[in-house]
Amino acid sequence: MKHIPRKRFGQHFLTDRLIIEGIVDAIAPLPGQPMVEIGPGLAALTKPLVERLGHLTVIELDRDLARQLRSHPKLTVVESDVLRVDFRQLAAQIRREAPKVESAGTMETAPPSQPGPRDWLCQTAGAMPPSGGSEPREAESVGAHKLRVVGNLPYNISTPILFHLLDAVEVIEDQHFMLQKEVIDRMVAAPSTSDYGRLSVMLQWRYAMENVLYVPPQSFDPPPRVDSAIVRMVPHAEPVQLDVKLLSELVRVAFSQRRKLLRHTLGQWLEQHEFVGEFDVKRRAEEVPVAEYLALAQAVLADGRHSAAKEGIL
Repeated sequence: MKHIPRKRFGQHFLTDRLIIEGIVDAIAPLPGQPMVEIGPGLAALTKPLVERLGHLTVIELDRDLARQLRSHPKLTVVESDVLRVDFRQLAAQIRREAPKVESAGTMETAPPSQPGPRDWLCQTAGAMPPSGGSEPREAESVGAHKLRVVGNLPYNISTPILFHLLDAVEVIEDQHFMLQKEVIDRMVAAPSTSDYGRLSVMLQWRYAMENVLYVPPQSFDPPPRVDSAIVRMVPHAEPVQLDVKLLSELVRVAFSQRRKLLRHTLGQWLEQHEFVGEFDVKRRAEEVPVAEYLALAQAVLADGRHSAAKEGIL
């Protein structure tokens, strides 16, 4: 029975074989690498990925699609909202159950496995634990200590997913996502451009990113009303160390009124935090490079600690 795309899940299924091949080539999966696919849908990417990897973990919210995916012996299926998945626990579990590398081949159908009692990765009650074999398997891949994450993300919740993964970036090797092209334009935007904003700063702090492939609407069924693209996100090996919540608040305030000079927004915020350092607020938020936002976040934190130490609080 043909699966009907569900609007509430933002389902648009990739069907263009050339685009699929281009995406898989961009990901360049190698046998044995621990990989997680978000939103596999009808398995357009899943099949060529698992043929190269030998085994793949997928996260699927749609219970009908999850049931179909469980019929494939080389898949571990996590039936859950991705925002409820603890990727740190997922990485640890995949390490413990790393699959043996098998020769490449098509996914063969097997009797559906029943969900086991484990619920080790779902932060919220109601998510189905993963299906698949429970016997330990040896990992035989280079860099098996970190996850590679891929997927065609639901466009209506793509930004929350990106920030959710940001919390687990230490266990991630790289990420390749299908997203709305305008979102990727914002992610990779340079300062002094209209696309540059909070998303640009927060993600560029932690990742090196690039738009690797354009995907037109006709590549999907049903076609979305927007252009799509593939973004590659590679975590920086040595990111600037700072207070993430402080940076997030600072950047949110800075871009809250992007047409105004920063003295009307961030300048007042800095005064409230009794910041005594130097920062040019006679600019608009989009004119400040990522490195300056990071340095300011570090300076505000250090200044606050210094003031607290002088007052005997620390």
